[in-house]
Amino acid sequence: MNESEIPVLATADAEHQQHGYTSNKDAYLRRLKRIEGQVRGIARMVDEDKYCIDILTQVAAVTKALHAVSLGLVEEHIGHCVVGAASEPDPDLRAEAIDFKVKEATDAIGRLLR
Repeated sequence: MNESEIPVLATADAEHQQHGYTSNKDAYLRRLKRIEGQVRGIARMVDEDKYCIDILTQVAAVTKALHAVSLGLVEEHIGHCVVGAASEPDPDLRAEAIDFKVKEATDAIGRLLR
């Protein structure tokens, strides 16, 4: 299904629809800024010729932090977007909308696992 085939939910204007993470946006931004600082720290470690295992330890910490953000966003997508599709009042659009949102989540999880 390409972008022109995306089912449009009758219950909300797509441009003004809130995303599942909106209520936790500030927390996500804080976490991402902390991760950004960690990445800058890793770059500094490389610049200062720090021991490779110490750098790898920090890379692992950043990777774990990004995975935590990713899992939170997947949970928000399922809890908001998939559930929202399930509440589509038009039965003809409901199944298609659910399938689309579940496929989005499945594809995103697949990308995370690569």
